[in-house]
Amino acid sequence: MPKLSPDSPYLHEGCTITDTRFGRYCEVGAHSRVAHSTFEDYAYCDRMSDIANATIGKFANIAAMTRIGPTDHPYRNASLHHFLYRSRYYWDDVEDDEDFFAARRSRRTVIGPDTWLGHGAIVKPEVTIGAGAVVASGAVVTRDVPPYMIVAGVPAVPLRERFPRAVAERLLALAWWDWSHEALRAALSDFRSLPAEAFLELYGG
Repeated sequence: MPKLSPDSPYLHEGCTITDTRFGRYCEVGAHSRVAHSTFEDYAYCDRMSDIANATIGKFANIAAMTRIGPTDHPYRNASLHHFLYRSRYYWDDVEDDEDFFAARRSRRTVIGPDTWLGHGAIVKPEVTIGAGAVVASGAVVTRDVPPYMIVAGVPAVPLRERFPRAVAERLLALAWWDWSHEALRAALSDFRSLPAEAFLELYGG
């Protein structure tokens, strides 16, 4: 098992990382590809994830073979093919279309803190997954997901809230994901053993 570090991410074999910043205690699963993104503290993805143009929130849990921020092709043009924008692959006398790539990078996907994205889930560009939300395996998320909501399907639709609204609001106010590493360790046994409502009573949320 890897021992995670506050200083640098744990990158499993075969990862391709481009223009990405990592916070503390992050992990990237084997053969994953991450580009133009940010992993905040404690965020991780499992193997063969493909993440682009995204902000991955603290304590995000991303299962294997997920796709976050999949890039689009220029479907309004006469051709969809990437010879339009990766033109240097094909000709020596023309540059790539940097404006197209800049537009892609501007369409950020935001994954909130303490979220769980199931195996094979896809989250489209410019979608925000709220704190504590759950995305079911195989779901395709095309719209924003509220905090602490469980969604599933193609396209994903709400199934139910994880907690009653009042409990979710208290968890958002508590924002335990901003606690120090030492405070998390001190509360570990309570995180493990207490349901959310009892945890909130103990820690004042």
